[in-house]
Parts: sequence; C-alpha cells; structure tokens
Amino acid sequence: MQTVTVDRNDLLKRIKENREQHRSVFEAALKGYRTKVISELDKSLADAKAGRNFRTFIALAEPVDQTKDYDRIIGMLEMSVDQTIDLTEDQFSQYVLDDWSWKRNFTEINTSYIQGVY
Repeated sequence: MQTVTVDRNDLLKRIKENREQHRSVFEAALKGYRTKVISELDKSLADAKAGRNFRTFIALAEPVDQTKDYDRIIGMLEMSVDQTIDLTEDQFSQYVLDDWSWKRNFTEINTSYIQGVY
C-alpha cells in the first residue's frame, strides 16, 4: 500500500495527542538539562574558588524542541477544506505513528535527562 486516505478530524486528533506527548517529554528533559547544567557550573565554580583545576566549557547536548513540526501539520489540517486526507507511507509513519526522522536522537537525548543519566 503506497497511500491511505484518513479522516481529517481523526488525523488532527492523533497529531495533537502526539504533539502534547512530545511537548511533555521535552519540558521534562529541559528541566533535567537545566539541573545538570547548574550542577556542573556549581562544581566548576567551587573548584575555581578552592584553587583547583576547573572547567570553563561544559559540553552537554541540549534538548531540542520539535513542536513546530507538529504545529505546522496541525495548522495545515485545520485550514484544509477536505474531510479526508491522503497520506503516503512516510507521512503516516510521522503523523500517526509519531515516527519522525529526528525521533531517535530526540528520544536518546531527552531520556538521558529525564532519567538523570548525564
């Protein structure tokens, strides 16, 4: 099957749910990221004040927010006059299954901050 025709409202509902889950994960990861950055900076500051070697550069992968990808599709669907939408296999994978090209990287980075791995 190369394409599938879906109900616009069902698709819109699914993408909005995926967006909310994405945003929730991002916000949790951002909180963990900030906590880790502050911890590392505090450690460097304490080392500097104590006369020990300290780092002036902290390399931590920052969580990336992809919410605009969802918002773009949501906006297109909300403005569409069509009641059904034809999706390719790739579009179905992204919009319905929430499997985007950036998803693996997003998951790896954000999971590490949420679980406190960094």
